[in-house]
Amino acid sequence: MEFDPTRPKWRQIRDEIARKIESGEYPPGYLISAVQLERDFGVARATVQKVTAALREDGLIRTETGMGSFVTDRTK
Repeated sequence: MEFDPTRPKWRQIRDEIARKIESGEYPPGYLISAVQLERDFGVARATVQKVTAALREDGLIRTETGMGSFVTDRTK
């Protein structure tokens, strides 16, 4: 992914993941791995934490302690 220097990286990553969730590419129950996000986007853990916090706030993912973050099933 090529980042737009005029927008925060975390916001661009959040938008990309939200797009994948909305399109069904990341279905309900899909694991959103912090380690994988760091690798895929070449960003620090703090950036990934901002991304997951924003996705949680938007109701797109849920985080289970010791398990990870998963795409929510919003059809229920």
